[in-house]
Parts: sequence; C-alpha cells; structure tokens
Amino acid sequence: MNPRRLIIGACLLPWLAGCVNSTVDQMVFNTPGEGIGDASVVILGRRHASDYETEPDFISCVGSHISSRDESISVIGELEFLNALYPWFEPRTAPLRPADLERLLEHKDVADTFATLQTQYMIWIDGSTVRNDSAGSMTCGIGPGGAGCFGFGTWSNDANYEATIWDFSNRAEVGRISTTASGQSYMPAVVVPIPIIAPVQGTACDSIGDQLLEFLSEHY
Repeated sequence: MNPRRLIIGACLLPWLAGCVNSTVDQMVFNTPGEGIGDASVVILGRRHASDYETEPDFISCVGSHISSRDESISVIGELEFLNALYPWFEPRTAPLRPADLERLLEHKDVADTFATLQTQYMIWIDGSTVRNDSAGSMTCGIGPGGAGCFGFGTWSNDANYEATIWDFSNRAEVGRISTTASGQSYMPAVVVPIPIIAPVQGTACDSIGDQLLEFLSEHY
C-alpha cells in the first residue's frame, strides 16, 4: 500500500472566482506492471444512498479530464456503459464488491458485452457537492430611475468524493483515491448582482482526475 496526501489551495482571480482548498488522499494497493493496451476504462457514479447521488456531470467531468490529457486511454461513457449492460448496473443491482462481478459474468449476455467493451478498469466514484452556510440578504426593486438590487450574500460549497479502482481482469480492488474541496462564494449587488463563484466541484474533478490519470498512465 502506498498512501499519499496532497493539499492544494487555489485563489486565482479573486474578483472573478472564490478561493478553494482541496485535499487529495491516494492509496494504491497493487500496481500491475503491464499496460492495458487496447483495453478500456469506465467511470461510474455510486447512487445507492437515499439522501444524495454522485452527480452525472461530475462523472463526465472526470472522464473528460482523463481522455483529454491522454488520448491513448479509452474511457467508456457512463451512459453508454449503463445502456449496454442494463439493468445490471442500476442502483439496486450494481456490484458493491469486485467479487460480485463473478455473479454477473454467469449471464452470457453480460459476459459477451464485457468482452466487446474490453473493460480493464472499473472506477466507482462516490460522493457529492453540497451547499452550506448561506448568509446575507439582498433586496431588489423598481423605481423611477429603473430596476436594481442592493445587498450582499455569501455561501460555502463542500465537495467530498472517493474513487475506488477495480481491476476487472483480476476481480480485485487495486487503488483508492479520495478528494475534498471547499470554497466560499459571494454575491455582492450594487444595482447589478455580481456572482463570485468558488469552483469547488471543478477543483475536485481536476484533483481526482489528475490522480486517476497518474495511476492509469503508469500502466503504459
């Protein structure tokens, strides 16, 4: 096991975007020495909890981050994968452990689809971004001089995601990466509201995407 923690702070162009702090933890349990060649990677969101779901746009962001930085890595789209293997990866039927893949492969149509897709790694991402601690007030109205708003609002966003990497060929978990990001956003208004948004979810996407890319690129 090779644990590693990265702490990242970003406060770029503060008049346009709020500040974001991000932490990444990486644990690699097994690093295969061979590349995956023509095999593919699929990134899926966990959606078993009743109070949240891993956002599809976050899953898409991570996949785009990886494929745009290394075109040799074939990333299967989440929707494409789910449609090809419906209903075996719906929330109530999706495998929770690598060993559960054996049960799925007992179905010939599932085994044939996996063979066609040539999936080497399955990456499950669990988590969400939530909005907290809203404060401030704003009033808007229309007067003889026109319409306008006055006030100030602020809120925080917190992102917490964990990626679990399964090696499909070995039916084993080979790595785990978690990231947290938090940031404060602002909305001052003197006639016109001006949002100053902290890119919390985007920072979390880049953080976890970079670590997954490093992991996957080690196999080429």
